[in-house]
Amino acid sequence: VDLGMLFVMWAVMMVAMMVPSASPVILIVAAANRKHRERADPLVPTGLFLAGYLLVWTAFSAVATVAQWGLHTTALLSPGMVSVSPVLGGLLLLIAGIFQFTPLKQACLSHCRSPLGFVMGHWRAGRVGAMRMGLEHGLYCAGCCWILMALLFVAGVMNLLWVAVISLFVLAEKVLPRGELVGRLGGAVLLGAGVVVLASAV
Repeated sequence: VDLGMLFVMWAVMMVAMMVPSASPVILIVAAANRKHRERADPLVPTGLFLAGYLLVWTAFSAVATVAQWGLHTTALLSPGMVSVSPVLGGLLLLIAGIFQFTPLKQACLSHCRSPLGFVMGHWRAGRVGAMRMGLEHGLYCAGCCWILMALLFVAGVMNLLWVAVISLFVLAEKVLPRGELVGRLGGAVLLGAGVVVLASAV
């Protein structure tokens, strides 16, 4: 029961954190469906696109649930769902900072930052096609943001301020005109924070 409730918490949190940053591509998919389906309801394929997108983050929530359960079992996580190990927290910050500069991050981010390009390059007609498009976009999004979500373990999974900061950072690097620069600046901050936390542990 506890594991199930933990999974529901992660799933709801991922929806709240990730749907706003995906709203540009969702709106473009809806507009494209209205154009291609003038005599049919465009909400159905758009809803299936969103369902495919959320399915990826639901799978991520399952992985995060198992990870949190393991950290709790090994006493690396407090009852308040905050890391009690400065080494763990520092390493997560360092990995997140380094990942911001990797080619994989940049490749995934480029798809997230170009919703029109994604729709034009990955368009598939029909309900199955809409679901597949949602899955593909969800995978790019998860590839871009997975380690940022793992940072929830650093300051607390239920820390609403930390959740808001991460959500705003994800939104900024995806939709702002200089989002790539925002991502790199954020990476530098994360690297610095990781060094400080690890140094305090030593």
